Amino acid sequence: QVQLVESGGGLVQAGGSLRLSCAASGRTFSSYNMAWFRQAPGKERVFVAAINSSGGSTYYADSVKGRFTISRDNAKNTVYLQMNSLEPEDTAVYYCAARDNLYGVSYQQDRYHYWGQGTQVTVSS
Repeated sequence: QVQLVESGGGLVQAGGSLRLSCAASGRTFSSYNMAWFRQAPGKERVFVAAINSSGGSTYYADSVKGRFTISRDNAKNTVYLQMNSLEPEDTAVYYCAARDNLYGVSYQQDRYHYWGQGTQVTVSS
């Protein structure tokens, strides 16, 4: 098993930046593909970005491509989401998720085995 704890959320003005972190503990972090999802008020949770276990491949939702960057540091057991040029539409609770690398990266939330508690990101206009 792996435990995930997100941090780095907060309130930022449109056009600003935030970096989210997700610290993992438990089983070997490098055994997991990692992803970020987000859930806006009144909406379903949706895929944002993913990274494979080695960090060599990344994937993004069209809505964040070119603005967000996912990365990981396996030595620190942490995955990051650098968010630039933030827009009010990015306001949501952001969750990190882990999936055993035996199964590959997925865009579907029900394919992920472990979840953090979420961190709130609010972008004001």
